[in-house]
Amino acid sequence: MFISPAYAQDAGGAGGVVMQLLPLILIFVVFYFLLIRPQQRKMKEHRGMLAELKRGDRVITAGGIVAEIKKVTEGSDEIEAEIAPNVRVTIVRGTIGSVIKPEAANDTKA
Repeated sequence: MFISPAYAQDAGGAGGVVMQLLPLILIFVVFYFLLIRPQQRKMKEHRGMLAELKRGDRVITAGGIVAEIKKVTEGSDEIEAEIAPNVRVTIVRGTIGSVIKPEAANDTKA
């Protein structure tokens, strides 16, 4: 008589709390596999690419400048790159967006 029907239906106790938290846990798992994990993998690949830079590589900076690496100092974040003939600049390693891979010569024309 003094117990409300809503409280009487939730007499299960701990099972009700788990069922309430289950959607939140499911949302976190989906976010982890769709957003967090791929981003971590991409960051790991980018760090590996920056560690493998060598003299002669053509790179694109985050600002869109295409340059050829002329000097790489190990243990330093600075790289000397040539952006035009006889125009050398010092760029920070972290600002390199990608390395331009040289394409193989194609003898046949389509």
